[in-house]
Amino acid sequence: MKNIITIQHTQSVQHTNRMLGGWADWDLTEVGIEQAKRIGENLSQEIKDKKYIIYSSDLLRAKHTAEIVAGFLGINPILTAVLREINLGEANGKSKEWARENDLGQIKTIDDKQYNGAESRRELWNRVLEFHSEIMANTEENIIIVSHGITLGIFHAMWLCFDIEMLNKCSMQGGSGGVSFMNEDSDKKRIISRLGDRSYVR
Repeated sequence: MKNIITIQHTQSVQHTNRMLGGWADWDLTEVGIEQAKRIGENLSQEIKDKKYIIYSSDLLRAKHTAEIVAGFLGINPILTAVLREINLGEANGKSKEWARENDLGQIKTIDDKQYNGAESRRELWNRVLEFHSEIMANTEENIIIVSHGITLGIFHAMWLCFDIEMLNKCSMQGGSGGVSFMNEDSDKKRIISRLGDRSYVR
């Protein structure tokens, strides 16, 4: 049975400098570093009796969060580009003012793209689906995933067996430093017991 913990990276520079994230490689702020330390400390006390493997986006803000948390658990994160945030195309790393002036229009469906060269939600879904399928098929039971808000929202929807078209009607989004807990029961029913819990950063 799978026990999966997801962690949305903690406060990063783009949260404070009015710039966009996407695939821009912003690092954590000093606040974000302290938040990641608190997550690692709190989480290590809670799961100390189990051995976990940790996967992380290779973008710096997620990678740094994962390295700090992993240090408290005595493991090394496995980095993958599959867990990156949605690609914002030409808007990656640009200012929010630039983004407002160059937005292609309201995103109404999972196939719409907000900026030139960006990923659609469907393309992000297909990217994350590869990872989701792999970890559900392997023998690893206890898994930590460190990633980004939109990407984790997609992963959580997959965990609950949503059809991709459901993303035209709803979405799941959390805040930086949010920790979610998922597990399968004896009947293989998938459960999310906590979603985006930010108490771990305190």
